Amino acid sequence: MDLVILNSGQLTEATLELEPHLQTFAPQQREDVWPLRMTPHPFGPHHRMEPPSLKHHQKARPCVIPSFFTRASEFLNNLDLENLQVVPLLKYHLTPWNSHGLKFLNPFKTFDKANTAPIVYQQLFADHRDLYHNFIPVFTDGSRSSSSTSFACVFIDSTLSFQLHSSCSIFTAEITAILHALYQISNSPPDNYIIYSDSFSALESMTSLHRFSHPLTFNILELHDRLACRGFSVLLCWVPSHVGISGNENADNLAKSATDSINCPVPLSDIKKYVKIKLHSNWQSQWNLKEAKKLHSIKHLITCWPSLPNRKLDAVLTRLRTGHTRFTHRHLLLGEPAPLCTACQCQMTVPHILIECRQFNNQRIRCFHSSCITLRDILHKDHHPQLFTFLRMIGFYSLI
Repeated sequence: MDLVILNSGQLTEATLELEPHLQTFAPQQREDVWPLRMTPHPFGPHHRMEPPSLKHHQKARPCVIPSFFTRASEFLNNLDLENLQVVPLLKYHLTPWNSHGLKFLNPFKTFDKANTAPIVYQQLFADHRDLYHNFIPVFTDGSRSSSSTSFACVFIDSTLSFQLHSSCSIFTAEITAILHALYQISNSPPDNYIIYSDSFSALESMTSLHRFSHPLTFNILELHDRLACRGFSVLLCWVPSHVGISGNENADNLAKSATDSINCPVPLSDIKKYVKIKLHSNWQSQWNLKEAKKLHSIKHLITCWPSLPNRKLDAVLTRLRTGHTRFTHRHLLLGEPAPLCTACQCQMTVPHILIECRQFNNQRIRCFHSSCITLRDILHKDHHPQLFTFLRMIGFYSLI
């Protein structure tokens, strides 16, 4: 039987895919990377838990739904994650009696972007550059579209832009851009540099590091410290985006038009989120093809619906949504004829009882204030408050 989570604790017919456990853990806990390595390793959990006899049984009977591990490995193979590198854990000791992080400049903090003209920001940036004229400017930016993630760095005499793995978030792209700017700076003679980024969240995340911080921020802190020991002076500064600051605009355009790929390690949290989004999209695509399913007419999107605090009422609501009740389907188990509606001379079904049968029109008007209603009106995510009252009035509640 195909399964889908209708709400917490309830399962019903739907699709072949079920979401795996995708909780994000602390950076130092690497044991949860095994799902990404499940397929390549012959002695991995997938091969230990699925004996050859089960594989033979599945091949001999295509109608049998493959095991979760078989479906999960096929899904991961389609995502091409086998050669993807995960950001390694950097053993950076955070002493509790010291603050760890990098401060950044913000010459625009007293201005509201929504109420400030771009020319004002341009003049403020020009004044800022006059104050830091002895610092070499470097502009960084990240970009993400539906199909790619990329970043760019703009120096005075050179530029670089690369595409990252599509699982990378925009936050990772912004952090990676700053990190690569530091790498490029490390290849130059010691001097004064100032890195400009329009990602306030990325800069703010580096002001106070802790063990749950983005793993690449630790690489930035380590590299920044090494550069300082070599005589470099590297500052970070936030600039507003899309206000006509030429360096930022160039970095933005380069990031969006990047074509060359670079094989950078990806944070585990990004991979988990990417897999979860792809899995949900695949699940939704399969569910869209199940229009004949009774539940599909009520629930078009795969989302989590709340369960009722009363277990009995929750079971009744679930059976109504799936269209499978004791009264309408017990004949299949007992080998009896299907129950017929004596008033309409048709088979008794949940839709017929709830919205079609003429003998219950008066009760519908009293409970729902209309005799013309749909199943979605009374069985959707937030069911009609008078639903159970109506079921008791027509004597159907005890038969569900």
